[in-house]
Amino acid sequence: MKIKVCGLKYPENIEAVTALQPDYVGFIFYGKSPRYMAGLAADVLKSLPEEIKKTGVFVNESAENINSLIAKYGFEAIQLHGNESPEFCAEFKGKVIVLKAFGINEDFDFEQLKAYANNVDFFLFDTKTKKYGGSGKTFDWGILDQYTLDVPFFLSGGLGPENIEEVKNITHPQFYGVDLNSRFEIEPGLKNIEKLERAFAIIKQ
Repeated sequence: MKIKVCGLKYPENIEAVTALQPDYVGFIFYGKSPRYMAGLAADVLKSLPEEIKKTGVFVNESAENINSLIAKYGFEAIQLHGNESPEFCAEFKGKVIVLKAFGINEDFDFEQLKAYANNVDFFLFDTKTKKYGGSGKTFDWGILDQYTLDVPFFLSGGLGPENIEEVKNITHPQFYGVDLNSRFEIEPGLKNIEKLERAFAIIKQ
């Protein structure tokens, strides 16, 4: 199971998180997010270990801005968290790894994902909320049984120290990784390294 830690913004904390060797680290470029990493120097990201996929997280951003930020920060992956179309996702596939996020609840229509299947590398299933981005709440993971495509997915939404063990009970064949964020924080954007260490140990057992 792959591990993505998302919503980083402080250089020393970024260094401490990457020392744990996650597979992906996420940086949020959405002005309404408390984890918006505006002003972070590009060399902080460019000095990270090559094997960790640096991921830019965007919400309804223009392709032009995304491309310029990929170039500036050296992103190997992007996560699209808004209403981006399959065609928009296709513009980036092959240049970088493309994750397309969807908010899930009991009414979610998995049929809509078929149009994206050839245009993304991964889906990311988060808890559906009125706002874009994380809520710190989980959804009923049983809903994932309705997902039948071959595109692997990350699980997001309310994963924390109290439920990370349960994630290992998910047997879906396309379950690829977990996305850890708000429940592992001291404050928005500042991760609790001890909590992450324990979660990493559980996941990698």
